[in-house]
Amino acid sequence: MSWTPVVVAASRMGQVEEYYFSRKLKEIARLRETGNVVINLGIGSPDMDPDPEVTEALAASCRQSGVHGYQSYSGQPALRQAFARWYQTFFSVELHPDKEILPLMGSKEGIMHISMAWLESGDEALVPDPGYPAYASVTRLTGAHCRTYRLEEGRRWQADLDFLACADLSRVKLMWLNYPNMPTGAPADPGYFADLIQFALQHGILLVHDNPYAFVLNPKPLSLLSLPGAMEVALELNSLSKAHNLAGWRIGMVAGAEGYLTEILRFRSNMDSGMFHGLQQAAVRALELPPSWYAKLNETYACRREKAEEVMKALGCQVAPGQVGMFLWGRVPTRFANAWDMADALLDETRLFITPGGIFGEAGTHYLRISLCSPVQDFREALERIRQSNLHFQP
Repeated sequence: MSWTPVVVAASRMGQVEEYYFSRKLKEIARLRETGNVVINLGIGSPDMDPDPEVTEALAASCRQSGVHGYQSYSGQPALRQAFARWYQTFFSVELHPDKEILPLMGSKEGIMHISMAWLESGDEALVPDPGYPAYASVTRLTGAHCRTYRLEEGRRWQADLDFLACADLSRVKLMWLNYPNMPTGAPADPGYFADLIQFALQHGILLVHDNPYAFVLNPKPLSLLSLPGAMEVALELNSLSKAHNLAGWRIGMVAGAEGYLTEILRFRSNMDSGMFHGLQQAAVRALELPPSWYAKLNETYACRREKAEEVMKALGCQVAPGQVGMFLWGRVPTRFANAWDMADALLDETRLFITPGGIFGEAGTHYLRISLCSPVQDFREALERIRQSNLHFQP
């Protein structure tokens, strides 16, 4: 049956496409419906459970009377205080819980709120290439211009700030950054952070650091806000999705100077009616978990990473040392024109899905990204399929 819309979608929708993983999951679902057993090593959705005390805190709160109504747009004081203690304990950053922390329904929500608060037609945002696709998509939805800056392996996946400084930056308002970096696994670097702060001060740019991978296979968690001068020019997003296995619960936060958060709240208060009371209470418990929680989590991820490295080796991919976070990033063999072709060949031949780096930008065209969010058995099965396939992956 044909269908004709009665209205035409807004012109801004022409600036974005359906999210790659949304489309790919549909394709995988169709394959599975026809009896194919697809191994998904592509998507970074934590598969392990939260701490039992966290789920119990949610359940206990749900059983209480009088907690199911609208909540404060700024979050409960207990949650803001828990975030402040968390930052003090693990990042040595002192934040005022009532002025410098704003809870969010996931940090992805914060990307939209921040962009809408500061960007409009005629403005520009600096977006990393490769980088999380949402930075570019949301920038375009605001009507602003997305201006990519290149990250290269030879520079440890850091921007050439001297090169950027030579360009006209008069219209740039925001600069997105993300360390530990997704997708490349590059760790946070205090020296680079210090250079970024000076760059932002010099050019009047607001830095927005997206920091959800700080605790995953990363021995030195670092907050941009721990550097001198950062509070003047920076916001930091964080999340309980990765390090606490709460991705579907949508719990995050943004930290920064009170004046910046006031602008975000002005927009955010028109978009939702606060986070459910029970989720906030559970988040408080999650933020109180001891270092042993993160250590146990990383024991599992370390075992998976060993197998992921074996998969990369079997595929003939080159993996740079020193990567952190919940992904593994590898350069594809030269016999493939790009990672798109290699990823398609893998799915067609072996029913194994691995993410092509090109979805993160042009600089990722020749790289694959493996997620560590699958059990070791999946990596073993992936290795067996690769070895039995008719594809030749070595250079």
